[in-house]
Amino acid sequence: MIKTPILLQDLRKKIYIQAKSEKTWRFWGIYVHMCKIETLRESYRLARKNNGAPGIDKMTFEDIERNGVESFLHQIHNELKSETYYPLRNRLKEIPKASGKGMRKLLIPSIRDRVVQGALKLILEPIFEADFQQGSYGYRPSKNAQEAVQRIADDLVKKKGNVIDADLKDYYGSIRHDILLTKLAKRVKDSSVMRLLKLIIKAGGKSGICQGGPLSPLLSNIYLTSVDEMLERAKEATKIVIQGKSYTNLEYYRWADDIVILVDSYQKWEWLFKAAYKRLREELSKIGVTLNTDKTRLVYAEKGNTFSFLGFRFKRIRTRQGKEGVLRLPKIESRTKLLRKLKEVFRQHRSHHVRQVIDEINPILRGWVSYFRIGNSSECFAFIKDWVEKKLRRHLMYAQKRQGFGWKRWSKETLYKTLGLYNGYHLLKVTPVQLGLINLDTKF
Repeated sequence: MIKTPILLQDLRKKIYIQAKSEKTWRFWGIYVHMCKIETLRESYRLARKNNGAPGIDKMTFEDIERNGVESFLHQIHNELKSETYYPLRNRLKEIPKASGKGMRKLLIPSIRDRVVQGALKLILEPIFEADFQQGSYGYRPSKNAQEAVQRIADDLVKKKGNVIDADLKDYYGSIRHDILLTKLAKRVKDSSVMRLLKLIIKAGGKSGICQGGPLSPLLSNIYLTSVDEMLERAKEATKIVIQGKSYTNLEYYRWADDIVILVDSYQKWEWLFKAAYKRLREELSKIGVTLNTDKTRLVYAEKGNTFSFLGFRFKRIRTRQGKEGVLRLPKIESRTKLLRKLKEVFRQHRSHHVRQVIDEINPILRGWVSYFRIGNSSECFAFIKDWVEKKLRRHLMYAQKRQGFGWKRWSKETLYKTLGLYNGYHLLKVTPVQLGLINLDTKF
């Protein structure tokens, strides 16, 4: 695995340490670091790794590499250094929502603009990472979704069963440019950086930020920092100490615009449950964001009610031994999305050799299973495994112009050992250390 160049890595570490030690420090002189060829080169590498569709200029990575990556980066460098760089208009692309209802609008920057945004992110990320709260998990270098899933399960076992399952309405489209730029200016004093940020933000329209650019996740986290801080204050204010040990009565987890707040289900803390919901709405209204009432729910998990977060459905249970437990089940929507993606691969490669099909679906299966194997996913895995086997047998029979599923003709041993179909459907029992729950310090 290729790591971030050591000089850039050291710079990011120094920025983070400075930001962490001085909470009111405003950074200046950072534009020059963003313009460096080394920073742009690393940004291009990350953009290339993520691939993605071309922007409005229709320029692809293949086009850039055909003409020379270094000359492409030097052109960007010269434009940034002379402050003659202006972003292109983003290309609009609509994709189906995960729920299957309606379309999600993505604004795709050109590769040139993605490189500039990525370079900005490399320099700005350690500044604001120092300000982010523990409950924020989305798009952060030292956090991952599995950590949040595990912590939620642990909190439910600890009787934090009153849950606010919150979803923000059109979050990316609701972000006000003036508020966002004010939040950025609290930490950035460099006028050239602020000018560039304003150009990038305004390129997406009069309001909102584009959902598709490398910088957007960082900006979205910065915008909601005040909400995270409010929840952190509520958590600390309601903490109690019993026999020298401190216990929290409120915990929260946020991934982008999805928020869950867990409150102690003991009757004396019912007021906190209602107060947290009220304060959440108030804090969101200050920045022009509202809750999506169709998706936001108040859930009493102690009564057997369920809620979903990060692709999992959580359900409190009592085991046969009388112990408290939590089921973490893959959402039906998550499974459906996976099968839809696999079905498209089979459709596009219907006339191709089976090994080419397997080469395409194996990484998809590996990634999906690796994520969901920390939950109670055995039944879901069995369904997916059976489905893939059927589709692959059908593909093999079609290639030979035969009818049927080929149950006897193509054995499991042939599919997995001979053809190399992915077969890693085992569940994983992980410890807090393995998930990175013990050491949560930011790593640059």
